[in-house]
Amino acid sequence: MNTTAAHKPNLSPIAFWDVAFDCVDFESDSLFVMNKVFNYGLWADILEVLDYYGLERVRSEIVQAAYLKKTALSFLCVILDLTENDFKVYQRRQKRKPIWDH
Repeated sequence: MNTTAAHKPNLSPIAFWDVAFDCVDFESDSLFVMNKVFNYGLWADILEVLDYYGLERVRSEIVQAAYLKKTALSFLCVILDLTENDFKVYQRRQKRKPIWDH
C-alpha cells in the first residue's frame, strides 16, 4: 500500500461522474472515495480501493458511510468480516418507519 501524495489509485471516473475527479484528495476524502467506489464503481475500481487503502482502513472508515446500496453493504460484510449492525447506514435504516403499513 503506497499512499503518498504522488501516488493516486488508478480509478475509472465512472463513479465520480458528478464531481471534478482531478480535484479529489484521496487521503482527506477517503470515506467519500470509498463510498462512491463501493456504490457505483467497477470491479477493478473496488479492487484498487482495497489495495490502495488496505482492508483495515476500509474496515474502520466505511462503517461510517451515510449511504450504501444493499448489495454493497452485503459485499462489505463478507470481505471485511463485519455484520450489518456494524454499519451506521444499516442502523439508520432499521430506525426509519415505513411509509405505509401493509
